[in-house]
Amino acid sequence: MGKIVVIEGSSRKNSNSNAMAQAFKEAAEAKGNEVVVYNATNMNLNGCHGCMKCYSTGKACCYDDDFNGIADDLLEADGWVFAFPVYWYTMPGQTKCILDNIFSFAVGHKDVKGKKVSILSCCEEKDMTVFDHAVGPFERGGKLMGWNFVGNVLVPGVGGEGAIEQTDGCERAAALADKF
Repeated sequence: MGKIVVIEGSSRKNSNSNAMAQAFKEAAEAKGNEVVVYNATNMNLNGCHGCMKCYSTGKACCYDDDFNGIADDLLEADGWVFAFPVYWYTMPGQTKCILDNIFSFAVGHKDVKGKKVSILSCCEEKDMTVFDHAVGPFERGGKLMGWNFVGNVLVPGVGGEGAIEQTDGCERAAALADKF
């Protein structure tokens, strides 16, 4: 049992990736985990400014935005799950802002080694390589920071609202809770 932060990255209220996040959340909570969910699209976020002054003001970023409000939860969590659709062959912009701001942990010497990390993502195209540029930055950044990737659920061929229900994506997302 532990604490897991889920970052949703879809702006659609009933999106397919959010449905996978909800399935994961319910399964993880049923196992006794505390799960905190943030939807990045509802947050005021900026990308990294590259100033290298992370934590110099006591906050993760000296450019105050909503990342500072979730930074402590991310640091305290045993694991992170990022749920998002593929937008234009990568992750949505707000999800990228969260990932960019996680860099503040490296600059601020915050230990995130061993964090369990997973991605739940879907895309309309059926070609699995569509996920390459969406997942790659997490894998590369995670390698740099010592994250423990416990598995991803990547579901191609999912377009309109509710299309995830025609796949095993939610079941696989729920099963992923066993790894946290």
